[in-house]
Amino acid sequence: MTFNDIPGFVAPLFAAVLAGGAIGLEREWRGRAAGLRTHILVCLASALLMEVAVMQGLWRFLPLSGADIVSDPARMAHGVLTGIGFLCAGVIFRSGFSIHGLTTAASLWITAAIGLVFGAGLYGLGALATALTGVVLVTLRLVSARLPQTSVVDASVEWLRDDRIAETQIVAALADVAHRRSAEQHELIEGGARVRMRLRLGKMSRDDLAELAQRLRAIPGVVGYDLNPRDD
Repeated sequence: MTFNDIPGFVAPLFAAVLAGGAIGLEREWRGRAAGLRTHILVCLASALLMEVAVMQGLWRFLPLSGADIVSDPARMAHGVLTGIGFLCAGVIFRSGFSIHGLTTAASLWITAAIGLVFGAGLYGLGALATALTGVVLVTLRLVSARLPQTSVVDASVEWLRDDRIAETQIVAALADVAHRRSAEQHELIEGGARVRMRLRLGKMSRDDLAELAQRLRAIPGVVGYDLNPRDD
């Protein structure tokens, strides 16, 4: 490979930068851990590696005399998509019963795939995939915003260990406002002075969430609570 070959590599790389930027911009706007720069670099790296795999004939090495060299760019694609899994795992985290970052991980995965497509020179397919990804991340979110806003809520409530009345009132508040709950977990904290209950509440509206928070604040024995609606 010489410098005269470089212009042929420019278009796929620039296309990958634009595609990664378009997807990353939405994640950046949402304030996600992997934003604009991360998506651009993922798409660019994928396109670069795929171009290298496709153009193995330009590699600077001397094959053995009489040996047949078989190029298989798909192996590079498999390696890239396997490696991107480690990066995706870094943006997924657990908070209580809740798992966050799955959509961002999926956006990184599709960004890597789009970079591979551009690296293979399939510009139309890459542009279509970028547009469809934008529809999924932006347009479908706007559609969901018009639907009734309910969320599964991961909650934790703390009260003084010896306050039986507070415990009874907490259970009553949960039963009145959150009609479905599951995955309850109880633990002693602060050297056994407090009880913390963690649980997952069924789908609740914003009004239900505000009412439950108000009910919990009104219980004298409650020393802390956390109501965390799931939002990926």
